[in-house]
Amino acid sequence: QVQLVESGGGLVQAGGSLRLSCAASGRTFSSYAMGWFRQAPGKEREFVAGIMWSGGRTDYADSVKGRFTISRDNAKNTVYLQMNSLKPEDTAVYYCARSAVTYSSADYSPRAYDYWGQGTQVTVSS
Repeated sequence: QVQLVESGGGLVQAGGSLRLSCAASGRTFSSYAMGWFRQAPGKEREFVAGIMWSGGRTDYADSVKGRFTISRDNAKNTVYLQMNSLKPEDTAVYYCARSAVTYSSADYSPRAYDYWGQGTQVTVSS
């Protein structure tokens, strides 16, 4: 059983920064792409950023390009999301997820992921 535990969320003013972490259990973390998603009240869960299993490719939603950076440390079984220049519209619960397929790049669809963390709240005040 794989467990994903997010941390690093909180309340920040617009223009500020936060760094989210997602620690994964299990010995096969390095074989899977990882993704960050977010869900705001009344909205569908949406892709934010993804990183392929090797870290060789990253993908971002247009809304966060140039502001957010995803990275991973396979030795620590951890994926990160550095969020800069935060905006009130970034307010949401942020989830990390593990791809259901080994040795792939990240997918934009939530259906491509089989394990999810419990989520961490990010609130950006104006």
